[in-house]
Amino acid sequence: MALGMELKMELGPVMLDVAGTALASSERERLRHPLVGGVILFSRNFESVAQLEELVAAIRAARPGILISVDHEGGRVQRFRTGFTRLPAAAVFGEIYDRDPAAARRHAETCGWLMARELRAVGIDFSFAPVLDLNRGVSKVIGDRAFHRQATIVAALAQAYTDGMARAGMPATGKHFPGHGAVEADSHVAAPVDTREFAEIEQDLIPFRRLIEHGLAAVMPAHVVFTRVDAQPAGFSRVWLQDILRERLHFHGVVFSDDLSMEGAKVAGGVLDRAHAALGAGCDMILVCNDPGAAETVLAGLGRYRNPASAERLARMRGRGAGNWRSMLAENEYREAVATVAGLVPMV
Repeated sequence: MALGMELKMELGPVMLDVAGTALASSERERLRHPLVGGVILFSRNFESVAQLEELVAAIRAARPGILISVDHEGGRVQRFRTGFTRLPAAAVFGEIYDRDPAAARRHAETCGWLMARELRAVGIDFSFAPVLDLNRGVSKVIGDRAFHRQATIVAALAQAYTDGMARAGMPATGKHFPGHGAVEADSHVAAPVDTREFAEIEQDLIPFRRLIEHGLAAVMPAHVVFTRVDAQPAGFSRVWLQDILRERLHFHGVVFSDDLSMEGAKVAGGVLDRAHAALGAGCDMILVCNDPGAAETVLAGLGRYRNPASAERLARMRGRGAGNWRSMLAENEYREAVATVAGLVPMV
């Protein structure tokens, strides 16, 4: 069997990043490692649409069938700018909802479609979106990334947004399970702790429950310790990922860890300990970003790890109906969506 065909058959459990705007020879070799299944792109990987298309093509040439992702929510979290439509923060739709719920759902669906349409046009499989956290006015790292403070409104807007994504051929990832909005600390630089009882946390679960019922493809858990439920952060907790997410909420999709290099993940030990803990708890794919040494440690230390059920779930995250950038620009639906979204951005 040819190497390219062999690599395309099964996705490994590790998602990595790359350093720059072009693929280095050492990165090509790393992507061929059998444990690698995905790449996440950042702002440093982007200069222009044409350059991004070349980078995506180089990644796919190095590892056929690999998943390519990005955090591209809008507002503060939009990795690609020049040439891409500037997207509003999710909170904009919540503000509209308070005045006109139907218009808010319609605009959220349009924005989800537009975000996904542009990314699919350059060959990216999915964005880690939408945020399903509640904006409780506590977490600065969440803040306007959340649609609203009320769980049912978050669910309604997120459902419309993911409907738009699906129409453009992109699966959705709800984050940060079971909810990051009630803690002040930022898990990128600290280890957040939520001391609420499970009965209080259940309000945060409403958007996840509703989206799972609607067919949500993937979930990303938070690096937050919910002390009244388990001593481990949610992404390393069998209680959260197996007992609650899989069994109680009947979720059958993909579980992505958040970045294992974040400060909130370090309570689980060294990076290899974190990798084992996340996979053992039930993550299908772990993210190891911004630390090539840590990536090499994980790839070397996981040995012959293989999980066919996870690989099968991960294969569903491949985008559909890519098209190309030039043909997209000529589409009437695309032009209308750009005009609609442009009218929302000044409200950010």
